[in-house]
Amino acid sequence: MRKLLDGLYNSAAAVAALFLVGLLVMVLLSIVSRQLHFHVPGTDAYAGYLMAASGFLALAHTLKRGEHIRVTLLVNALKGRAKKAMEIWALAVATLLALLFAVYSCKLAWQSRVFNDISTGSDATPLWLPQLAMAFGALILLIAFLDELVLEIMGRRLAPVASSEALRNE
Repeated sequence: MRKLLDGLYNSAAAVAALFLVGLLVMVLLSIVSRQLHFHVPGTDAYAGYLMAASGFLALAHTLKRGEHIRVTLLVNALKGRAKKAMEIWALAVATLLALLFAVYSCKLAWQSRVFNDISTGSDATPLWLPQLAMAFGALILLIAFLDELVLEIMGRRLAPVASSEALRNE
């Protein structure tokens, strides 16, 4: 099961990276087209869709690597069972919020599909297409928070390691 979950998180991160490359292509296409005096409609909209997709699909991978921002002032002051209880409470609340986020993201994409909602730009993109990336990213984030919660309850969760880069910042 661990290999499957890690594969899911890594695959979502790889797709997010591909979307970032797509974002780069859209920005470069926009710049080149402006310099060469021709217009490619929708490049700004597609760049935005690709940016949002890469951000949402990378959320779970970022969480599992311990790179999300954590406010640990209270947790670090606690010891033993109190610290474990606080971690479980925080992960349970985060899981609940991720569940709500996933449900409403999926509902939004579904409703956009049912109502044939399209973007207001000249590209007239069906909005459920870019919203799918948000929904998938939210679902994978929910799975990652559930994974973290179960690992914490079982006592097998690795403590997030502070990034050495954060320690070097002034």
